[in-house]
Amino acid sequence: MKKNNSHIFISTLLFCMLPVLAFAQTTGKIKGRIVDAKTGEALPGANVVIEGTTRGAAADLNGEFIILSLSPGKYNLNVQMIGYAPSRMEDVKVSVNRTAGVEIRLQEEALAGEEVVVTASRVVIKKDQTSSIRNVSSDEIELLPVNDIGGVIRMQAGVVNGHFRGGRLNEVSYMVDGIQVDETFDGNYRTVDLEAEAIQDLEVITGSFNAEYGRAMSGVVNAVTKSGSANFHGSLSGELGEYFTGNDNIWIGLGDRQFDRNQDYKASLSGPVLGDRITFFSNLRYQKNNNHLYGLRRFNVDDFSDFRSDDPLFWISEATGDSAYVPMDRSKNLSFLGKLSARLNDNFRLSFLYTYNNDEWHYYDHGFKYNPDGLPGSFRESDMYSVQFNHIIASNLFYELKLSYLDNYNGWYIYENPFDSRYVHDMFLDNTGPGFYTGGQQKAHNSRTLKDTNVKFDLTWQANKEHSLKGGFLYTGHNLDNAEVQIRNRYYGTELEFQLYEPMVLPDSTIYSDIYQVKPYEYSAYLQDKMEFNEMVINLGLRYDYFNPNSVIPSQRRNPANQLRYSNPDSMSTDVAVAAQTQISPRLGLSYQLSNAALLRFSYGHFFQMPPMNALYQNHSFRVAPTDYETTMGNAALKAQKTVQYEFGVWQELMPQMGLEVALFYRDIYDLLSAQVISTYNQIQYGLYSNKDYGNVKGLEVKWDYRLGNFSSYLNYTLQFTRGNADNPTQTFNRAGDSKDPIPRLIPMSWDQRHTLNTTAGYNAGKYGVTSTFYYDSGSPYTFSPVSEELLSRVNLYENNAWRPSKFSVDLTGYYNVRLTKDVNLKFTLLVFNLFDRLNENSVDSQTGRAYTAIITDADRAAHRSNFNTYEDRVENPSMYSAPRMVKLGMGVTF
Repeated sequence: MKKNNSHIFISTLLFCMLPVLAFAQTTGKIKGRIVDAKTGEALPGANVVIEGTTRGAAADLNGEFIILSLSPGKYNLNVQMIGYAPSRMEDVKVSVNRTAGVEIRLQEEALAGEEVVVTASRVVIKKDQTSSIRNVSSDEIELLPVNDIGGVIRMQAGVVNGHFRGGRLNEVSYMVDGIQVDETFDGNYRTVDLEAEAIQDLEVITGSFNAEYGRAMSGVVNAVTKSGSANFHGSLSGELGEYFTGNDNIWIGLGDRQFDRNQDYKASLSGPVLGDRITFFSNLRYQKNNNHLYGLRRFNVDDFSDFRSDDPLFWISEATGDSAYVPMDRSKNLSFLGKLSARLNDNFRLSFLYTYNNDEWHYYDHGFKYNPDGLPGSFRESDMYSVQFNHIIASNLFYELKLSYLDNYNGWYIYENPFDSRYVHDMFLDNTGPGFYTGGQQKAHNSRTLKDTNVKFDLTWQANKEHSLKGGFLYTGHNLDNAEVQIRNRYYGTELEFQLYEPMVLPDSTIYSDIYQVKPYEYSAYLQDKMEFNEMVINLGLRYDYFNPNSVIPSQRRNPANQLRYSNPDSMSTDVAVAAQTQISPRLGLSYQLSNAALLRFSYGHFFQMPPMNALYQNHSFRVAPTDYETTMGNAALKAQKTVQYEFGVWQELMPQMGLEVALFYRDIYDLLSAQVISTYNQIQYGLYSNKDYGNVKGLEVKWDYRLGNFSSYLNYTLQFTRGNADNPTQTFNRAGDSKDPIPRLIPMSWDQRHTLNTTAGYNAGKYGVTSTFYYDSGSPYTFSPVSEELLSRVNLYENNAWRPSKFSVDLTGYYNVRLTKDVNLKFTLLVFNLFDRLNENSVDSQTGRAYTAIITDADRAAHRSNFNTYEDRVENPSMYSAPRMVKLGMGVTF
């Protein structure tokens, strides 16, 4: 697609630099106190060792100890002291950037060799949680009925339809081992997708976050990857999926059973390279999914039809298609992760990580139902290289250094070559009469490469038992090469325009192309102090961010590209360099232990995030189209968007292994991206991206969990009110283009779903297990539009004035293990999505408020002209519903 051998060279170069480079943000620590079980007095000198390692510590005069820089996971602690029975504390859970607190009570030795075994208390493990954080371990992820990590994220309280605490989709930062992997061009996606089998710990932060995190306003997702061990482990599996639904009248193409309609293959291998000193981990997944939305190839792209006449005798309809069902929302996805870890000695850890994603997605467009080959697809190829190094200088001091390089390509096209001879004449693209395209192609052609270079350094100093100081800096250099073009006819505007066709691309000096390369850069620094007292933990931090767009803006917005000529120099534009943007963000978090089974917390912070790069650089030539409201122009002088957030929370252990957490939050969101209307000197209106939108969010989150032996249950609930003056950056601009007044008050956002609930219950033993998740969504807003015959249609209604119906669904997963040998297991798996085949309405008709329906008038029917469908065909859009029941059966081998 776009890659050459340069990524192989970079990989080799980074691998050769392993001894001097590094990466981290993936560790936590254990802090504890050792006392006499009877008297409660401190036991200085007691020895603590992490089972299976040489890492440990000795208790000080107060009986306290700290073990820094531990990878996420569960640890067992072995404690010994002369005159006391050995003690073993099991399942001490360490999470990213968290302190696992423990209190170990030693009993006087009674019988030689007798060992006391205890389990870590949950209250001390959660003691340092000062905001809404959820750490999901690899063991927990494996048991959930989800298909990818996105499914795990969507289950968390505070996440509503992909939006974190009411923010826009692009207000979240995604990280891999502490490295940000956001797709910063539009900000809605991540450039690296990891598989569940490759993740050791998933940290999801929906509340305020510490000063070390930046470039996000609503949330942070940090995935910590697995490492190899001294023993070989591996797995190989395959899953086949098919849809079983009672709604075949809606889902065309699903009538014939195809048990390989969706295919999913996974492989993983890890083990030693040099004992436990050097290990490797690798993971591979390939998916080929046809999914559930099909079209019917009645027409080929070069078919010509004309239904304009009222007399059917004069209709022209070329329909040379093979009438085959074509999967329209199909995809192919390949992902790979390879990690090499080295432990040079007990104080030096080193690793090299490489990830690769190669994806092809296609999407359903109801207008192309009978011409499915006329739609473009989305393509991605992403390489990420990172080198990681962790150095413990002393028992209370360590640093982490990292370097990463990310090469991400995105494309949107039918054919990669815009001059491909298979592109056809524009005259074939017509839907007049039947309401469906009877030929032709969408000819937008986008190609974009974004290369990011990151260097980050973090230093952690446990100054004393109360203060843990952490500081660091981050540099990110971006290299964006973007080409968004419309494929045109070389003979357009000539007398041969309708006889000949040859695809061509016009230069960036026209309104039909937006081609540019920019190299913005940014850096940040932070300092924070984690103060841990007996009954209180305080996180106090300060962050500094700097962003330089490294670009120019026109000096005269009313004539930005000098398309109008004036003798007055004030009416002409010159390029003006844009100043850099800087922000300072204070962060505060506090957790107070109310009792042995309850915690109270509070957090406050300012969070900044630059708008996505397309808003900074779009329409790089500054040209304005000759039609009102046709042009939207980027603005490299945009300010950072800002959120101020407050949160109160309480956690209570209701009974052993049962916890309840409740959080109240409020957010003010300032300087949100919007588009203001600019009028040129010749009175052409266009949009300029600016910082004028505002929103606020308030809500409540409830988390409940319970574990009893092999049984576990979780509940996540979100009550949320999301208000703002615009759903998206161009909403106000588009209203002006439709001759509508500006919105003078705050309205619900389109994702303002009042109630969001999911609950999971499962029984999982070693040999078999089953887990099920129930989802309930109360429905999000849509814009009701009354029919023209009603008096209400004369009123200028605001957007999002009505609510869609509620939705619910149930997913289920199960497994059964068969031991073939001592170390080899055969595993059978079952995964069912939408178990009860519920027809959930994702979108609705603006007049009826329901999917698959519309108010059809006699005039509508009279205007419909077709020899192959009825007017109802326009209305009955299957993509308005969520997917029907799908069953995936799998079999695999683990060793």
